[in-house]
Amino acid sequence: MKKILLFTMLLCFTATFALANGVAVVNANTGIYLRLESTNQSVTVYDQVAEIVTTQVFRNLTGAGTEIKYAFPLHEEASATSLRWMINNTWYTAIFAPSPQDTSLPGGGDPNPELMAYLGDSPLVFSIPDVVAADSAIVIELTYVELLPYNFSLVEFDYPGNYTAIQNIALYQQVFHLVLESQRTIESIELTSHPGATVINTGNHAEILLEQYEVMPNLDFHAEYLLNADELGLFSYSTYLPDTLNGCDDFGNGFFTFIVEPDPGDSTEVIEKVFTLIIDRSGSMSGNKMEQAKDAAAYIVENLNDGDYFNIVSFDDQMSSFMPDHVAWNVESKLGALNYISTLYARGMTDISGAFHTAIQDFAGNDTTQANIIIFFTDGEATAGLTGTQEILDYIQNQMTYYEVNGLIINTFGIGDYVNQALLSQIASQNSGLCEFLMNSELEQMITEFYMKIRNPVLLNITMTFDPPLVSQAYPSPLPNLYLGQQLIVSGRYDTADSVEVTLSGNAFGITKTYTYTMSLTDTLVTTNMFLTKLWAKRKIDYLYTLYFTWPEGSPEAEEIKDEIVDISMCYNVSSPFTHFTGNGGGTTGVEEKGAAGLETLHPVAYPNPFTGSTTLRFTLAPGTTPGFAEVQIFDVTGRLICTLGREITQAGDIEILWNGCDQRGNPVKAGFYTFRITLNGKSVSGSLMKVE
Repeated sequence: MKKILLFTMLLCFTATFALANGVAVVNANTGIYLRLESTNQSVTVYDQVAEIVTTQVFRNLTGAGTEIKYAFPLHEEASATSLRWMINNTWYTAIFAPSPQDTSLPGGGDPNPELMAYLGDSPLVFSIPDVVAADSAIVIELTYVELLPYNFSLVEFDYPGNYTAIQNIALYQQVFHLVLESQRTIESIELTSHPGATVINTGNHAEILLEQYEVMPNLDFHAEYLLNADELGLFSYSTYLPDTLNGCDDFGNGFFTFIVEPDPGDSTEVIEKVFTLIIDRSGSMSGNKMEQAKDAAAYIVENLNDGDYFNIVSFDDQMSSFMPDHVAWNVESKLGALNYISTLYARGMTDISGAFHTAIQDFAGNDTTQANIIIFFTDGEATAGLTGTQEILDYIQNQMTYYEVNGLIINTFGIGDYVNQALLSQIASQNSGLCEFLMNSELEQMITEFYMKIRNPVLLNITMTFDPPLVSQAYPSPLPNLYLGQQLIVSGRYDTADSVEVTLSGNAFGITKTYTYTMSLTDTLVTTNMFLTKLWAKRKIDYLYTLYFTWPEGSPEAEEIKDEIVDISMCYNVSSPFTHFTGNGGGTTGVEEKGAAGLETLHPVAYPNPFTGSTTLRFTLAPGTTPGFAEVQIFDVTGRLICTLGREITQAGDIEILWNGCDQRGNPVKAGFYTFRITLNGKSVSGSLMKVE
């Protein structure tokens, strides 16, 4: 059974993002790491789209030269886009390779439990191919993108800077710099976690700057900003690439993203709902988790409305129900349900499939104009019945088909620090629901906001149209339901720039609603919006990865989807489940010497890319560059040298070198991925190529 690990779970909301400083691991078993000396977090946010550049300086105090693995606790919702490191005053840039990353850590045996807990469930792991000399430093820079959680006009950014699980030594320097560009008015912005930060807010632009010296890294970073609640609607970004920068596909040179939050108006109509609360009472829920689940269920029972129907299913490896079927909510049924919840205690194993079998059959024959809702409280670790993630997902769908249950919305609520996020996220996303992970947040506030969302739908079963139909490849697909206080973020492509009318249509349990907006698509390259290419690629990969699991493992259909994910990851430089960063162990590392005359502008571009026959490698040398011989080396994915080209450079400017797509013997190379390295005066840069049939 494959482990499912979604890289984007747009319908899920967590209290914090498990992002933190990376670790330079020497021996994971004995807990030996390079010392972290300084850290710099540079965050640029466009509305709710964040690009984070985290730079750390490590020093080798082990007494001998050593190799390391860099491990960074990357959250599942984030996608890495760049990784580089500097050693001996030389910058090296990693590239993506078409295979999953090796997450093993050096040292043998079982890794230190504190380290593993710190790294979380989806760490980025990269093997530095160079030996770090004794008492020398290595600088590692990682860039990634993510969508920040939004809730009722409040946006939060979390970067846990508490590094005490790894070392209890003060940092020489700690810098946190956040720049926010917002199309909605920024009402307030604050770094709530650290006093003394400088904050600037001019309405649509804001900055937070914190610089600390000789500081113990024992505090998590938490920044939040509040947007004007009355400025709702659609806000868009777009950029149009020249042909030389867009060789990955034929979907058009335009990239856009829009963020939309419809104004639901002042309607106070209460829609009748049918609820089933599923409460996990298995042994793994013992202690505080059980109490949290009971408190959350009790809160919802207390706040149901006249006209609602409800039932409660509790489970371990045995199932029980509050009532044989849904009952009307009234004072008597409420008190009985609260008493039933109070008697629950943790025991037994966890049969999630059995719980859904019991709950789903109660909805057979229900009126689909009502809101039919399941809320599932669990830590998500199945140990009885069906235990595989895909098995459980398939079983839930089969049960709804068997009992002819239509329009059932399943919301999931993860309790505790070790929630199976992949399972709960997909249960919700496949059934038009929301998922929440409680973690360490305030229970009452979390439940209040969660219940406000599910009881106030803005648009369900959304369809989206564009007039004129210039847009393609728009994701997510299908569109998630939209609830009060939430936003819909859509990324797509276009080839013809124009004003486009965007229409969102749906219903709120039988009440048809339509919202129409105008989006302007640019016909020029907007360099500040280049993050849109990464964001679109990430959303496309997320869509394909979900589609991948609808086919049997190893089937031609699954392999074709996997290949497409690899192609997108490699060409757009966005991480995926099937690719990983690689260094010069395979001969594919790019080297870039910062500060050397001319090399800051030696940024190679290949066009066309992908290519079928030949391709041209172009780079620019700044004035003042020393003339010399530029050597170009082409490598395959194993690091094997395919051919060597060259040209004598006599002056600065734009330089072009043609590669005919052949190896050193003149034979055309096969379709696949290649890398090139351009070296001038001992300094090098690199890039990626893809040949197609």
